[in-house]
Amino acid sequence: MKKVAHLSTVHSAEDVRIFLKECRSLATAGYEVTLIARSNTGYLKDGVKIIPVSQYNGSRLKRMVFSTLDAFRKARNCRADLYHFHDPELMPVGALLRLTGAKVAYDVHEDTPKQLLSKTWIPSPMRKTAARALQAVEWLMSRLVFTNIVAATPPIARRFPPAKTTTVQNYPIAAELAPSERASPMEQRAPLVVYPGGLARVRGVVEMVKAMEHVETPGARLILAGLFTDEGLEEEVRALAGWSRVEYRGFLDRSKIASLLAEVRAGLVPDYDIPNYIDSYPVKMFEYMAAGLPVIASDFPLWRTIIDTERCGLLIDQRDPRAIAKAIDWILNNPQAAEDMGRRGREAVEVKYNWAAEERKLLTMYRNEIELT
Repeated sequence: MKKVAHLSTVHSAEDVRIFLKECRSLATAGYEVTLIARSNTGYLKDGVKIIPVSQYNGSRLKRMVFSTLDAFRKARNCRADLYHFHDPELMPVGALLRLTGAKVAYDVHEDTPKQLLSKTWIPSPMRKTAARALQAVEWLMSRLVFTNIVAATPPIARRFPPAKTTTVQNYPIAAELAPSERASPMEQRAPLVVYPGGLARVRGVVEMVKAMEHVETPGARLILAGLFTDEGLEEEVRALAGWSRVEYRGFLDRSKIASLLAEVRAGLVPDYDIPNYIDSYPVKMFEYMAAGLPVIASDFPLWRTIIDTERCGLLIDQRDPRAIAKAIDWILNNPQAAEDMGRRGREAVEVKYNWAAEERKLLTMYRNEIELT
């Protein structure tokens, strides 16, 4: 049995892409899988051995130094045939592990150099320099050190050597969020819309709450499910007039999110038009589609091609709360059209936007790297 180890100092041990999709798929395929990631304890789940990495909450510098060193020590003890890491800050660890003779894959979830351009924790005059420096390190490591690159989107893949790069998109597991046959039709559901996930300014949480002040449908409410990620943001949005029409449920696990999506009439994804989001595929949008929900999404060219082609939602100016409110009202007052949008989105997930096809690409990469060489 071939041994593989996944590493992350940033993501939790049950991260959807890392654990639920990649690690479980590899374990099912017969690999001995270890996941070194953020967790309060070690345990075995679905054939994946979880090893907790030291955590330093609230200190980015300590995490990047001490958690990284801990991840390297624990990874080295695994003696894996292939190490698969998920954070840019682990590139030095990947390079050291490559010296052991093992194969090393860098899983690029985001276009991180672009992401740095909007990071508030980096002083504004330094952001372009930091982005260029990271881009240069990724360029060198991907060509001279790492044996494989796993890219989450085609635009990300284009930044790396084609011969080493496999695009494994973060599409949903079709069965996980599939609407039950007993699910209520749209017209029988309460007038609810939802946003589950990290509650950040750049994800449009302020505009979503402001929009609820302008929604005209009686009884309409916005359900927020997740944790606030920006300091002071929760206090700011709670002070808005629209908060009186918000139901905040806090963090929910995957099973509760699936149940929540079955209660509501639409899912929101009003991400800001920052460089990292414009060219990325929004996982949340595909999850709404998988659940049979119409989508209310930012009007980016890439997203428009999906929404227009599948006819599964409405596009809005994500910076305009009144535009968001107008879209919510339309969905709530046109239940049959919303039902049809949700059905078409679900059909698109079943045919093409699903994890099964991406899983095959991941397994092919592993087989070529550590079984056929």
